[in-house]
Amino acid sequence: MVVTLDPVTRQLYLDHAATTPVRRAALDAYVGAAALTGNAASSHTAGRAARRALEDARESIAAALGCAADEVVFTSGGTEADNIAVAGLFRSRHRADPRRRRVLISAVEHPAVQAAAVALESEGAVVVPLSVGTDGVLDAAAVGAAVLEGGGPATVALIGCMWANNEVGAVQPVGWLAGRAAEYGIPLHVDAVQAVGTLEVDAAASGAATVAVSGHKVGGPIGCGVLVVRRGTGVAPVMHGGGQEAGLRPGTVAVPLVVATAAALTEAVAARPLAAARLAGLHDALVAGIRAGVPDVMLSGPTDGSRRLPTIAHLTFTGCDSESLLVLLDRAGVAASTGSACRSGVLEPSPVLAAMGMPLQRALGAVRFSLGHTTTKADISRVVDVMPGVVATARRARAAAVRDAA
Repeated sequence: MVVTLDPVTRQLYLDHAATTPVRRAALDAYVGAAALTGNAASSHTAGRAARRALEDARESIAAALGCAADEVVFTSGGTEADNIAVAGLFRSRHRADPRRRRVLISAVEHPAVQAAAVALESEGAVVVPLSVGTDGVLDAAAVGAAVLEGGGPATVALIGCMWANNEVGAVQPVGWLAGRAAEYGIPLHVDAVQAVGTLEVDAAASGAATVAVSGHKVGGPIGCGVLVVRRGTGVAPVMHGGGQEAGLRPGTVAVPLVVATAAALTEAVAARPLAAARLAGLHDALVAGIRAGVPDVMLSGPTDGSRRLPTIAHLTFTGCDSESLLVLLDRAGVAASTGSACRSGVLEPSPVLAAMGMPLQRALGAVRFSLGHTTTKADISRVVDVMPGVVATARRARAAAVRDAA
């Protein structure tokens, strides 16, 4: 078996949750669309050609996400999509009724949602975290209590909950949550960035008011995201300009990026059933292999595979520092991470792990291996082979540091 190496770094790449290699179909689509000269907002022949490419891509993406084409808004990525949804929903609802001040978001949200909500405090928002269990899954009782307290449902502007967590892979009960939100007339925003391509994401069936997606997580290019805004949902613009993308994301649309994203998303969704089963098997082999060769290892997140992404294996190694593990893995030719790439370089436990109640010393030894469409059995075998030596070295370094500090 041949290990899959990145063509540039020559490393074994297991950080797909941060970004995944561009699919050939997406690259070919990008090159073709990049040859178009026109601006999609122009009325001449070149502009109309670009517009046709843009709208064809919109139709493809809508089909992949289970929504109407006119519900698809293109953005620069998942972060911008989250920000537009959170700020836009809040401002629309709060302006219509100033009592609607509370923003309920899960305690394990991505910074794109968490920080966007906190930023609204200057406009009168009150951010209410929704607690999760030790497995990272939303606590149903906590949701009900949060909606009813503080003045009740009439004071809630929106609820935000990611479809699947990007650090520990916990899958959230989106359908159930959307149903509860609908009972109270509260819009639900869902960050589906990690879920698309691995789980079945149907925007209409989910019941969510808005859904955020990022192209580069499914094999598209970096720089293109999608925000699904269901018909009838009030979202106030947070940007201003020429009125493109229903006025929610003005500016010249990057047609090549959109076309490439459509190609990647279409391919990923079509391959999803077989790919998810294949990756689940690789995930389990990775976890079992590491546990067999390394003592004192724990898997974070749900133990039930149906409630966990098959692409993320978040492990904690007792007596190790995460940064030491990552450096040693890097030297061994393996690319992994501690968690969200949006927090790289932050030498403290993740807020996600803290929200799950994970003890500090355990959280400090966390590593996230994330799998994707290029991952093979040989890749998993290679990681399993190098981990005992990597962990043993990291534990000796940690023990020495503790002795020196004593």
